[in-house]
Amino acid sequence: MFRYMKVLALTATSWALGSSDDILVGGQAVIEGVMMRSPKGYSVAVRRPDGSVARIKDVLQTAGEKWRIFKLPILRGVGVLGQALVLGIKALRYSTEVALAEESNTSDAKKTAEDKPAPLSSWLIAGNLVLAMGVNVGIFIVLPLFLTRYLQTHMGFESHLLFNALDGVFRVGMFVSFLFLISKMKDMNRVFQYHGAEHKTVFNFEARETLKIDNARKYSTFHPRCGTSFLMVVGVVSIIVFSLFHFDSIAAKLVSRIALLPLILGISYEVIRYSAKHPRSLMRWITMPGLLLQRITTQEPDDSQLETAIVALEEALTL
Repeated sequence: MFRYMKVLALTATSWALGSSDDILVGGQAVIEGVMMRSPKGYSVAVRRPDGSVARIKDVLQTAGEKWRIFKLPILRGVGVLGQALVLGIKALRYSTEVALAEESNTSDAKKTAEDKPAPLSSWLIAGNLVLAMGVNVGIFIVLPLFLTRYLQTHMGFESHLLFNALDGVFRVGMFVSFLFLISKMKDMNRVFQYHGAEHKTVFNFEARETLKIDNARKYSTFHPRCGTSFLMVVGVVSIIVFSLFHFDSIAAKLVSRIALLPLILGISYEVIRYSAKHPRSLMRWITMPGLLLQRITTQEPDDSQLETAIVALEEALTL
């Protein structure tokens, strides 16, 4: 039961553990491993207790390649992030299957790195995903909205801009508090170490140096295209977008916040994309709070974790 609760925590937090661009390599931390994606493929590498590395890989076709509409600005962000969510869930599913196979002693010394563990029930994965989405909506949309309405009722202010600013502050506060609390879990700290390994490996690749532990070790665990930075940008953009649409009832405000989420994600993606391509632009300053927050979501990895991330990226690049 504890293992399944950890999977739920990982599923609910996966948006903060992945990168958000489809034109550069990136990845996501999973249970005892890393998922890496290249423009044409992805791979998941998971460290077993015996020291071997289980891995899977497959070719990848982007949403823009499948449907031209997702090549347009704003909409391309929705397509990329939607695909990243699906891919992240697949990676978490595989790493969970490996972990559960080890716990139940179903694996043995004869297993090779290419062996696949018994698949988890699709109903279990779907249930975790639905529950995780419900947790996210409840904590980061519903609760901040009701707290803001409570303050508005007792303070008596009418400003629509102030309402959305306070709502945004509560949302960011909930986000930071949530990450801080789960970072105290021992197993989640391991995931954050793999998150750091993913970032160091991506930096290693972007520097056009040979992918190896000695090269990756020297780089920072803080990366501007991290999902943590992206979520902080979403918090700022949401305040602006919500302020453009005025609704009086709490029900209408709640519905609008969910309905406008694709637009907010699309705009936020363009901001992150631009800042990654123009590191000296003013847009880069918007990502700075996210880099600071990565002090929670990334930790310094050990060499075995770096090796796992490197294996994942090398496998993805072969595709």
